[in-house]
Amino acid sequence: MGNILGNLNPQLLWNHFEEICRIPHPSRKEQKLAKYVTDFAKKNNLEFNTDEFGNIVIRKSATPGYENRIPVVMQGHLDMVAEKNNDVTHDFDKDPIQPYVDGDWVKAKGTTLGSDNGIGAAAALAVLEDKTLQHGPIEALFTLDEETGLNGAQALKAGFLNSKILINLDSEEDGAFYIGCSGGQNTTVKFSFKPSEIPTNTVALEVKVTGLKGGHSGLDISSGRGNAIKLMARLLHELNYKFGIRLVSINGGSKHNAIPRECFSVIRVGKKLVADVNQFVLNYNDIVKSELASVETNLAVSVSATKSKGKVFDKTTAANLIDSLFAVPNNVIKMSADIPGLVETSTNLAVVTTRGKNAEVILSQRSSVESEKKEISNAVAAVFKLAKAEVKQGDGYPGWKPDVNSPVLSVMKNVYKNMYNIEPEIKAIHAGLECGIIKERFPEMDMISFGPTITGAHSPDEQVQISTVEKFYNLLKEALKNIPAN
Repeated sequence: MGNILGNLNPQLLWNHFEEICRIPHPSRKEQKLAKYVTDFAKKNNLEFNTDEFGNIVIRKSATPGYENRIPVVMQGHLDMVAEKNNDVTHDFDKDPIQPYVDGDWVKAKGTTLGSDNGIGAAAALAVLEDKTLQHGPIEALFTLDEETGLNGAQALKAGFLNSKILINLDSEEDGAFYIGCSGGQNTTVKFSFKPSEIPTNTVALEVKVTGLKGGHSGLDISSGRGNAIKLMARLLHELNYKFGIRLVSINGGSKHNAIPRECFSVIRVGKKLVADVNQFVLNYNDIVKSELASVETNLAVSVSATKSKGKVFDKTTAANLIDSLFAVPNNVIKMSADIPGLVETSTNLAVVTTRGKNAEVILSQRSSVESEKKEISNAVAAVFKLAKAEVKQGDGYPGWKPDVNSPVLSVMKNVYKNMYNIEPEIKAIHAGLECGIIKERFPEMDMISFGPTITGAHSPDEQVQISTVEKFYNLLKEALKNIPAN
C-alpha cells in the first residue's frame, strides 16, 4: 500500500492513520498496533506504561508556561470491528485495510475502515508528536478490546492515570459534544437439538437474506434498517407454518454490536412443494423490499437448490428456535423523554450460528437507564426461556450520566464558539463509550467526547469525512491550549 492519505490535512494525523490501516488490529488481536504505539513513545522519548491487560498510557510534559494547567488525558481504543462484504476476500488477521479517497470522504475497499477509533488514536499520536502545540501536562490512553465489550476499560485500575480531565476521541459527529452514553449488556442463548435423519422425498434449499446496510447496533438502531436475522426468522416462521419445512442450519450476523446484514438458512422441503416454496419466497422478497424501500435499496431474499446432505433439526427445537427469533423484541424499545431524538433503550438480535448439535444466538441490549437495561434484558431472556433454550446474561457495563454543569464542557463550548461563531450541539449517545467505565474507576474525572463525522461504522460502508477531521484536530489542539489552571 503506497502513501494514499499523505496529501490530506492535518498531515501528522493522516500519516498515523494510514500506518494504523497497514497494521491488522481486529478486536483481541491488537498486539501489533500496540507495539506500534509503544515504539512511537520510545522513538519520541515519551514516558509510557502498560497495564496487565495491555492498555497503554503515554505521558507528555507541559509546554513552558503551561505547567500549572489541569492534567488532561486523551483517550481512544486500538481495536476495530472486522466486517467485510460477502464477495470480498480479506483476512483481518493478516491483510492491511485498503483506504481510498472519494471526494470529501475516506473509505475502505470492501471492508470496515477502522476510522472507529483509528482516527481518534491517530489524533492522540499526532498531538504527542507535534512539538509546536501549547498545552499543560497530557496523557494519551489507548485501550484494547473495546468493540467486544469495552474490556480494556474494564481492566483499568486506579493509579494508572494522573489526569483530572478526560477527552474521549470516539464520537462520530462533527459539531457535537457528547456528555453521556448508554450502558449495555449481552444475552447469549443456546439451543441443543437432536439431529434427525434426512426425510425421504425432500430436497435441500438455501434461503438467503442479503444486501442490507447493517451498521452500528446503537448509533444506527433508530434508522429503520432491516435486520437480516429477523427477516429470515419471519420467513422461516411462515414457511414452517405453511409447508412444514425441516431446518438444517441458520447462520447470520457476525458481531454483537452490529446490525446483521446477511443471513443464510438451509432447509428441506417435500419435492412436490419446491415450486410453491420458490414462489412464496419470491412474493416475500417483494413484500419486504416494499416495506423497506426507502432504507434498504439493495435488499434481496432468494432461494435456490443446494447439495447439502446435513441432518435436520428435530421438529420441536427447530420450531422453538424459529418462533423465538421471530418473536423476540428487536430495535428501539423506548425514546428518551428528556433529550429529544435520543434512543433511551434498544435491543439488537445480532448473531445466530449453527454448530454441530447446537444453535447459538447473541443479542445486545442498551439503555441510558440502568433499570430499563435490566428490564429489556430480562424480557429478551424470557422469550428464549419459554422456548426451552439455555440463556446467559453478561455482566454488562455502566452508562455515563450526563453532567450539564461539567467544567470541561464549559471550556469546550467557549472554545468552539470562539473558533466557529456558533454554538455546538450537546448530546448523549446511544452507544457504549468507555467513559462510563472509566468514570467508575476514576469518579472525580471530568469528561467529554467529540470527534469527526463518521458514518456506517461497524459495516463495510464506513467512511470518515476529511473536512471534519481537520476541524476535529484543530478543536482538540485549541481545547488543550485552553484548559484552565489547576
